[in-house]
Amino acid sequence: MKNARNLRRLFSLALVAALLNFAPLRAHAASKEIIELQTQVQQLLDMMQRLQSTMDSRFGVIQHLVEQTADSTNRMAAAVDTLQQKVAAQNEALSGKLDTTAGQVQSLADSVDELKSRVSKLQDTLNALQSQMQNPSSGQPGGPGGSPPAPGPGAAGAAPAGNQAPPLQETFQAGVRDFNGARYSVAQGEFQDVVQYYPNDDLAGQAQFYLGEIAYRQQDYGNAIKAYNVVLENYGSSSKAPAAQLHKGLALLAQNKRGPGIEELRSLIRKHPQTPEAAQARAKLNGMGVKITATAAH
Repeated sequence: MKNARNLRRLFSLALVAALLNFAPLRAHAASKEIIELQTQVQQLLDMMQRLQSTMDSRFGVIQHLVEQTADSTNRMAAAVDTLQQKVAAQNEALSGKLDTTAGQVQSLADSVDELKSRVSKLQDTLNALQSQMQNPSSGQPGGPGGSPPAPGPGAAGAAPAGNQAPPLQETFQAGVRDFNGARYSVAQGEFQDVVQYYPNDDLAGQAQFYLGEIAYRQQDYGNAIKAYNVVLENYGSSSKAPAAQLHKGLALLAQNKRGPGIEELRSLIRKHPQTPEAAQARAKLNGMGVKITATAAH
């Protein structure tokens, strides 16, 4: 058994030696090709390593730029948020100041109306005194004949008839005074008398405006808008027409009717561009972030 094994081993070694002896040239050629192939593979590996290094370097630069861009974007977003908050705060403060200023202007206008009424009344009194001084006999009871003249329909001291119209100036002046004193129910009756008994007088348009103001101050915006519409439709030439349109627009906004309110303010700017009310309308629209068109600005 042992000898057989040795013989098989010797045979195997002889066979390997024979194969090596018979193919020396072929093995030599194969080894040369393998060496060239290995060289090319090594060159490819070197190129791959250089390309990988270049890609890593460029990727690092791009990543750094992306991080810088993200940081800049975040800072810009924070700055925009801060700016928006400041603008919102300024708009809110401006709106509050505008409302306060509008109230102060209206109070001043009310005081001016009352003063004008008093001046008109004083002028009437002066005219009456001047007339009496120029005609002294007309002021003596009885006249030349000694008999007292019959009092006319509107003479002083005559008992007012049940349907007699109240005095215009005194009634309007009392209405303004009661309005400024926040006695709205009393002022409302006085202004209604002016409108009812003197519908064609200039003071009727102002009285109608104050009826709208009473409703506006009581936050009765629906009736306020109706009263302002009467001013705009029946007393378009009244000095209170711009204020009526301004306050109508504000009343619509107070009712959350943004579109009609904006259009009313724009209409005011178109119709009365040089008035203080138009300036208040522009400030209100700017505070709301509403663009004022060129047509509305002229």
